[in-house]
Amino acid sequence: MKNYNKQIFAGMLLATISGCQNQPNDTQVTQTELSSNDIISQKLVNQALSSTLGYDIVESLTVEVGPRLAGSEKDLIAVEWAMSKLNSLGFDKVYKESVQVPAWSRGHAKASIISPFEQPLVISALGGSVATPESGIQATIIRFDTLAALQAADPALVKGKIAFIDHKTERHISGKGYGQSVGGRSRGAVAAAEKGAVAVVIRSIGTDHDRMAHTGMMRYKDGIKKIPAAALSAPDADMINLMLKRDKDITLSLNLSSKNLGVATSYNVIAEVTGSSKPDEVVLIGAHLDSWDEGTGAIDDGAGVGIVTAAAKLIQDLPQKPARTIRVVLYAAEEVGIVGAKSYAKQHADELGLHYIAAESDFGAGEIYQIDFNVNPNVFEQVKTEHSSMTINGVTLGNNKATGGPDVSMMPSLGVPVASLRQDGTDYFDYHHTPNDTLDKIDPTALAQNVAAYAQFAYIMAQSELNLRPLAKKTDKQ
Repeated sequence: MKNYNKQIFAGMLLATISGCQNQPNDTQVTQTELSSNDIISQKLVNQALSSTLGYDIVESLTVEVGPRLAGSEKDLIAVEWAMSKLNSLGFDKVYKESVQVPAWSRGHAKASIISPFEQPLVISALGGSVATPESGIQATIIRFDTLAALQAADPALVKGKIAFIDHKTERHISGKGYGQSVGGRSRGAVAAAEKGAVAVVIRSIGTDHDRMAHTGMMRYKDGIKKIPAAALSAPDADMINLMLKRDKDITLSLNLSSKNLGVATSYNVIAEVTGSSKPDEVVLIGAHLDSWDEGTGAIDDGAGVGIVTAAAKLIQDLPQKPARTIRVVLYAAEEVGIVGAKSYAKQHADELGLHYIAAESDFGAGEIYQIDFNVNPNVFEQVKTEHSSMTINGVTLGNNKATGGPDVSMMPSLGVPVASLRQDGTDYFDYHHTPNDTLDKIDPTALAQNVAAYAQFAYIMAQSELNLRPLAKKTDKQ
């Protein structure tokens, strides 16, 4: 952890429970002021920080399964791994639900500058891209700072060329730079094709300077020609810019053999800690099980799998179960369009009124620095008060504007409150969607802090007596 080592932090928790302890806001907390829920949630933190379970789960997933692209053979191996792992941990219920997912094969991806100066390039096909002709494409490039610049361009300047979107991703603790640049990846092929381009290449949506390209999903649009799409490593994008200073006419050779394989069956894998008095009401904590195929999916999203599973296991092992059911959902096919999440929402439509709150861990393994909510504004301050014990774990109580994470992002529109446990993502996009997404990028101590935060959140919410849904909602069954 940044401010405390594990031993000091554990001592602080014990001191808080047994006597009094200065919190970050300098308020005094005594044993008589601590509720039984506070005491149990802080014990969960102490146990989480003394355990390696979260890290052990990520290690198991990355070593025994590795890359697990949705719709691939490894995807199904990951599902069986998850079923076995969750059963071995002794959850009250473990089951899976089928999901139809798009299947795609990367094939090979090759590119080079053939004039004015021959140079090999490091690229990655974007997820869902079509292939080039077998002989490849050789064409002049035309550079744009952003997707918007391409969209505003004169088609006569783009026709017959390879559009190059050179949008740099800003580094930020919240990862907000990703949202500003990712449109070039997801919508660049459509914009380029509409202008008559024969292909599109983008500067990788990443914050690193490694010569590794970042893959990720892209989209086509009905009625618009499908053109090949690939990402360049940041150093290669820089080199092209330097080359453009010398010669405006750069010819790029691109060869992709990627292929759409149709539809395959995958699964959402689910485990439950059955509630003691309100078992039909659900606190959902999720992560996604699939990953891209070039790394081992450690930070995206093996870390999330380890965090929410280990947090729920701590609650599973309590002498007395919380009131509500804790449901761990390991979603299928997040990377290719939150497909498993959409399927879950449809399959569980009749019980969404009983989902008390949902949250997802899908932003690596950096420490959680803040928790935000999206709940009934009338109880927001009370919700923060319930979670005040999280501050000693370095978690600030934030705002009421949470989205919950990708796989639960549709939940608010369906009436389900959500929370966002904000992780430090300063270096997340150095590794995201690259071959460099491997286990060594995870700090076990930071991961344990995440497990502690999720265990506290899930337990507190499973015990809460607040009505989190907006008062206008008349379908509440809570």
